[in-house]
Amino acid sequence: MTPAQARTLAAVRAELARLVRYDDASCVHDTWLRQRYDGGFAGSYAPARAEAVVTAWHEAGHAVAALAVLARFSSASIRAGGRSSGRIHAISGGGAQAFVVAAGGQVAEGLRTWTLPSSEAEIRAWLAGWRRDGGDARRFRAGLAGTRFAADEAAAWRHCVNRLTPLRPRIRELARGLLVWPRHLPYAVVAALVGPLPADDDAPFFPRGTGPVLP
Repeated sequence: MTPAQARTLAAVRAELARLVRYDDASCVHDTWLRQRYDGGFAGSYAPARAEAVVTAWHEAGHAVAALAVLARFSSASIRAGGRSSGRIHAISGGGAQAFVVAAGGQVAEGLRTWTLPSSEAEIRAWLAGWRRDGGDARRFRAGLAGTRFAADEAAAWRHCVNRLTPLRPRIRELARGLLVWPRHLPYAVVAALVGPLPADDDAPFFPRGTGPVLP
């Protein structure tokens, strides 16, 4: 970690400590609100705040998934622009588990509100409608080729959920870090905020037709 990155990490941690009693929406930096409003991505500050929170969780899901499967990236950002509300930049690696990174954003959004589909029918119905997500759906399906999930994307989705559900506190911490900091977060800062993660691909499967028990 460079000295500049260490200073960024210390500043983000200080802001997170200061705002520890506040909900996610109250942590959104004014930069992200103004950028979404001034850029025409939201009609007022209220939807801009809500959109920033969802985006932060989405991008944090991608980033934590990448760290969990030992993929690399250059930085994470929730800056809205063009067809994207945020981005994990220059993702590479992950091997046969790269599809977990692609699914990480949607899994994290579901974990934020505890609204992930759980039954087999719900999962398959949700997957049937998951077609447009900035390329995530396409990358998820393409990543299944040559893996044990190639013929069953529902099983692949359950694997992603099983892998990331225990990491929800890490996803939330990173999402809040993205919200409080007015610029992108470099890989080294993201990794430090999230902390060490298990990198194995032996997460247990829930029985077919069931999902994780969510509190």
